[in-house]
Amino acid sequence: MVTLAVLGTQWGDEGKGKFVDFLAEKAKAVVRFQGGDNAGHTVKIGADEFKLHLLPSGILRKGKTAIIGNGVIVNPEVLIGEIDNLKKRGIDCSGLRISDRAHLIMPYHTMLDGAEEQLKAGKHIGTTGRGIGPCYSDKISRLGIRVCDLMDGAVFREKLSFAVMVKKRIFAAYGIEEELDEERIFEEYSSYWKKLKPYVCDTVEVLERLRARKSRILFEGAQGTLLDIDYGTYPFVTSSNTIAGNAATGSGTPPGDIDRILGIAKAYTTRVGSGPFPTEMPEREAVSLAKAGGEFGTTTGRMRRCGWLDLVVVSHSVRLSGIDSIALTKMDVLGQVNRIKICDSYKLDGKKIVHFPASIEALERCRPVYSEFESWGEISQSTIRKMKSNGRRSLPAEIREYIGHIEKLLGIPVSAISFGKERDKTAMLRKIWPS
Repeated sequence: MVTLAVLGTQWGDEGKGKFVDFLAEKAKAVVRFQGGDNAGHTVKIGADEFKLHLLPSGILRKGKTAIIGNGVIVNPEVLIGEIDNLKKRGIDCSGLRISDRAHLIMPYHTMLDGAEEQLKAGKHIGTTGRGIGPCYSDKISRLGIRVCDLMDGAVFREKLSFAVMVKKRIFAAYGIEEELDEERIFEEYSSYWKKLKPYVCDTVEVLERLRARKSRILFEGAQGTLLDIDYGTYPFVTSSNTIAGNAATGSGTPPGDIDRILGIAKAYTTRVGSGPFPTEMPEREAVSLAKAGGEFGTTTGRMRRCGWLDLVVVSHSVRLSGIDSIALTKMDVLGQVNRIKICDSYKLDGKKIVHFPASIEALERCRPVYSEFESWGEISQSTIRKMKSNGRRSLPAEIREYIGHIEKLLGIPVSAISFGKERDKTAMLRKIWPS
């Protein structure tokens, strides 16, 4: 058995989708294990660009099994739209498998999401407004509706009626005037079931069979460590666990059966939404980098906040998930900056710290301590080809120095570097898949 988890080490948008697509070539199955359509992955294949929100990036590889695990929350309308869009573009979706235990985003979840943000009056979390938090809240409160509930109309009707009754009372307290039409929701979701039924199964059994056959399985994380509900910049986080432990929980895989963990880090740092950001650049520099790097959210379209690479953040991720190696993305974009910085540590109230604080109030007082590096400038396609063929020894001196510093502070190797969205703009510095 050979299994590999790919995780984001920052605030999401690190380029996980590209590496999952790249590594999926050697995998039999690719598994999404948390999050919902608040996450967005962009994969570029030749001249074609694919933007995915729920489907695992491995769906783009012919003959792969693409699994949406029990830890994912599913907006069926969005999922069906993605499937239909890929089919129109000639992508075979017959390998898709959806966990019957996955929870469903309902219309009242998105309505509550917007209402809760408005009530926060100046303390907005910056959610995507897609009902993610309210859906996870229902899951924990045992009010959620799961995919398996759609199988039996009577069961679905009973659970929906109770949920609508509860939500109407909450709507009244929140001052939401929009009516919930139970019958319309029932009919709408019953129609979704007819379209999704061919893909729904017990995905735990599917994964168990794959492991028994020693098949390669790739686990695809969404968002990043700093958005983890427990270990991120709470409350400016997502509603699920984004670290390696949830790859097991969110898919039904024994923890000991995940062999290796790859962390994806952007060569600089970005985040969407509110919350502290120690290495954030001044607006002029940030806008310039955002334009160069196309830093606009796949899901929201919002411009991402930009800052320097923060190794306190990445080290936090390495520690929590037991990451074996790092893959760096957007090296081409960072090369456009004349002088490059890396944050090695923080100063908190005048004292040096290298661990990420739990308190966001403390984090807001942290000041980054930087090392500076020469830029490597523009990297040509011929140089990328040399790096792909000859590995580390063919890297420009400036990149070797930059990577060496990262490896020294993190204590793990940089296994790959990426210079663009395309599959062929990736240089492998060491083997990622375990033997």
